[in-house]
Amino acid sequence: MSSGLKGLNKNFWLFAVGRFVSQVGWAVQDVALPLYVLDQTHSGGMMTVFILAEMVPALLVMPFAGVIGDRYNRKHLMVGFDLARGVLLFGVLAFNFIGIHQLLIVQVIMATMGAFFGASTGAMFPDLVEPDELEKANSIVSSFNIFARLIGPALGGFIYAVGGIALALLVNAASFFGSGLFEMLIGYEWEAKELESFGQVISDLKEGISFLRSNRYLWTLMGFAIFMIALAQPFGAVLMPYAMREILKFSSYQFGLQESAFMVGALIGNALIAAKFGKKAGRYLFHALLFDGIMILVFTWLISPASNLTTDTAFLLLAGVNILWGAVEAFLNVPINSKIQRAIPTEVRGRVMAAMAVLMHAAGPFGLLAVGPLLDRYPAWLVSLGLWAGMGFVVLYYWARHRAVLTGEDRGNVKEKGKMETGLT
Repeated sequence: MSSGLKGLNKNFWLFAVGRFVSQVGWAVQDVALPLYVLDQTHSGGMMTVFILAEMVPALLVMPFAGVIGDRYNRKHLMVGFDLARGVLLFGVLAFNFIGIHQLLIVQVIMATMGAFFGASTGAMFPDLVEPDELEKANSIVSSFNIFARLIGPALGGFIYAVGGIALALLVNAASFFGSGLFEMLIGYEWEAKELESFGQVISDLKEGISFLRSNRYLWTLMGFAIFMIALAQPFGAVLMPYAMREILKFSSYQFGLQESAFMVGALIGNALIAAKFGKKAGRYLFHALLFDGIMILVFTWLISPASNLTTDTAFLLLAGVNILWGAVEAFLNVPINSKIQRAIPTEVRGRVMAAMAVLMHAAGPFGLLAVGPLLDRYPAWLVSLGLWAGMGFVVLYYWARHRAVLTGEDRGNVKEKGKMETGLT
């Protein structure tokens, strides 16, 4: 084992392996369910309904899930919601509830339980390792997630071809139980402060928002993340797929390989942080942003009239760019996430992180709504250049005004934390 990983304890590894098991199972279902919906309905509209059935309930209950994650035993919530999701899927199979409308209801219930599970685990995770080890720990968990995303889709396609949606649901149900078994072994103590009335829920929500607003250090980190998500998500989710298919004329196989190249790069970046850089990775945030900007410009040139590369040459060049891109993204995501985790006291971490998650998830759709119409009206390379300019403006602003916060050693948040009593009763 690398010396960079020796300090991480048994509780962390139980958490990480448990999460990996459930992520693989979830990836299998995530591939099989759309295939099943399309096979049954042949409707893109119904696919959109299923996507919204997963997104909307999670956003609606996330703030309340954060309150529950602070008030009740986080380990019990984590284990309980994993086992409950496993029981739900076994019940679906036992009673043959695999009709489209039945699965739509299941999707809503799973998304709701997933929000509560995510709030409790997100609040619990920073307590499992030392504060200085958060970068290593986050990079390892991220690497496990990448592994799951690499093997899960291929496994899901195979499982669906062999046993259909029933076998995919069975595998996912088993993965929830497997994850729960690992999580049961985690040593974690938490003094529950159970809710006595709905008024306390509202009070806790207000307290979480007040903490977020009063903590300038945390607000700076979140503001940077929100602006970058609003610009980067439409770039990755809409512009790149559009350009690869419509302009570069990549086949579906080549398209998939580009996604894999990015994941390989992300795996390399996370491995470097875990084994070598650790907490020092944050010092290179703006270096990573500079490389990120250069690669966006290379991509912009590649899809512009100035490039006359063949499809095969463009594929090889972009594959290399995507490997570098994935590695660079690790040096952006891991330090920011770790700083946010360190900045929030454990007593209010659930509700504050839930409030932040809602704001960050809400940032993406604004960019997505704008980019689609722009691509219908302007060349893709020009839209890409506009997004690059927007990101560049945000980066320059935060470099000039908040460089110490984004690259420092988190010393600035200590006084901010002390400014507010948590007020839990």
